[in-house]
Amino acid sequence: MTDINILRVKKWRMTGIFVVIIGLLYGSSVLTKFNLVEGIASIPGTFAWMVANLIPSAESLENLPRVLESLWETIILSVLVTTTAAIFALLFALMGAKTTQVNHTFGFIVRFIASVFRNIPVVAWALVLVISFGHNVITGYFALFFSTFGILVRMFIETIDETSSDGVEALTSTGASYFQMVFRGVIPDTLPQMLSWVFYMIETNIRSATLVGILTGTGIGFLFDMYYKRMDYGMLGLITIAIIIIVMAIEFSSNYVRRAIS
Repeated sequence: MTDINILRVKKWRMTGIFVVIIGLLYGSSVLTKFNLVEGIASIPGTFAWMVANLIPSAESLENLPRVLESLWETIILSVLVTTTAAIFALLFALMGAKTTQVNHTFGFIVRFIASVFRNIPVVAWALVLVISFGHNVITGYFALFFSTFGILVRMFIETIDETSSDGVEALTSTGASYFQMVFRGVIPDTLPQMLSWVFYMIETNIRSATLVGILTGTGIGFLFDMYYKRMDYGMLGLITIAIIIIVMAIEFSSNYVRRAIS
């Protein structure tokens, strides 16, 4: 096949994909009765309403200590969940990664378990666990833990297989044992990338913990739900701004740590 024919095939393929996407967008808008033009036209009014109603008032700022206390509880929960999930995820990833797995069958089982945990939304975990544990912090912890564990196992497996394959081969050829290969080859090579994923999950879990807190009645999510039901938009704006500031601060800190260890 000549280069001209290859380019022609790619052009028609991209055209076909574009037509399919347009068709899906149109079909979705018809089924949901969504008008894109009206939606775009409503954006300025939406931002105007947010500026007029979600700006914290002086009365709202008096409740700032309570907001910070609930937000601190959410941060601690997110850090605790992520660190414990990362420890278990690392153990499972070593058994599931092709570079370090001991048994192919067991490696497949590990990847399957991680896939199940990862593909169940954290909200679904929270709803199921509320039935067993009730509305408390334990429910929120396990809901976030199961989802975080599944995601980190997948990320750690990919990191191990992509980053440490050459080092593992070199150590194996010199007669190194399995544990020597893991602690001298795999961990040092993959630690910076793994820490990046851990910091990313802390940021993600702070946002997810807000939603989980609405369902479990804990943390900043409970506070958000309470003021939402009261239609206290000033407090909702204060809580939202506090969450944004904390997430951005953690992101900047994680970026600094990643640069320092890389």
